[in-house]
Amino acid sequence: MVNWQDRLNPRAGGAEIHLHEVFGRLVARGHEVDLLCSGFPGAPPRATLDGMEVFRVGGRHTFPFLARRHFDRHLRPRNPQVVVEDLNKVPVFTPRWGSTPVVALVHHLFGATAFREASFPVAAATWLLERPLPRVFAGVPVVAVSGSTRDDLVARGFSFDAIEVVPNGVDLELYAPDPVVAEFDRPTVLYLGRLQRYKGVDLVIRAVARLRALGVDLRFVVAGKGDDRPRLEALAASLGVVDAVEFRGFVSEAEKVELFRRSWVHVLTSPKEGWGISVVEAGACGTPSVASDAPGLRDSVQDGTTGLLVPHGDVEALADALGRILADGDLRGRLGAGALRFAGTLSWDTAARRFEEILQRRVADAPGPS
Repeated sequence: MVNWQDRLNPRAGGAEIHLHEVFGRLVARGHEVDLLCSGFPGAPPRATLDGMEVFRVGGRHTFPFLARRHFDRHLRPRNPQVVVEDLNKVPVFTPRWGSTPVVALVHHLFGATAFREASFPVAAATWLLERPLPRVFAGVPVVAVSGSTRDDLVARGFSFDAIEVVPNGVDLELYAPDPVVAEFDRPTVLYLGRLQRYKGVDLVIRAVARLRALGVDLRFVVAGKGDDRPRLEALAASLGVVDAVEFRGFVSEAEKVELFRRSWVHVLTSPKEGWGISVVEAGACGTPSVASDAPGLRDSVQDGTTGLLVPHGDVEALADALGRILADGDLRGRLGAGALRFAGTLSWDTAARRFEEILQRRVADAPGPS
């Protein structure tokens, strides 16, 4: 496995949850998995996580320049049968690393959305590095986590026939309703994830301000950490809703589950996601979501059944959708029940088995030594 981060990295997110849930299960099924990723301050260069041997090299910005050399020196001698490159940040173009068969895993590519998050030089570099992907990965099997991601890849020039969709799963033992845990007394909207500009948390704060101006009593709980927090706190202050927006910072797994169970509605308003793991985690706890009608989120939110989709960036529509769910207990219950049913159709075990089949097929199809 080649991925920018492991799950202990402070910047870890949905891609890292997917990586460890799927490939940790492959280890349990008898496979050996090495993970090549970037390091972070205080992290040892070697570790064992979920049965995987983790090799950390460089940092967030130097990893692409050091990854291949580290692979050649330390991992190629271990004779890997297949390399999986997780394309969720800057690609390292593993098909050019030699003759080892490659499978690409794609959550989503940034494209122009990179310019909403990063400085212009970094965003431009990300955009440019994604341009040659269809050519470099031509003939490489691709796993997409959603139909939206598959469609985006095809539009960029990838072969439709080379792509298989394997949806993310959810831990249905951890994320589940608890009949003795009641909703918060006060109408509560929850965002749970990294605080980065492209996640669109500012849109929710503006929607909260709009609802407060209309006399709606609610609070917005923001759980997670990230570089965008100071900007979001300043926005809440400028809109006069500091008392309605609660920044929780990092939360433990137990706190995360409690928030999903007790919140009235979960929200995710980014312009693009590979899938939206938090949407399904909330749904597994019986909590519906309001989300942007955007790639990935169209897959994890079934509009009118498990939650509501709104045009991305439309604060008025977002406020209206949140207000409807908060005010209508019957609607909230119906959507929550639908979200729970949908989450029940997904599992990490199924995702791992499908990935195992793809990897075994890739190894079997690879040409033998000449």
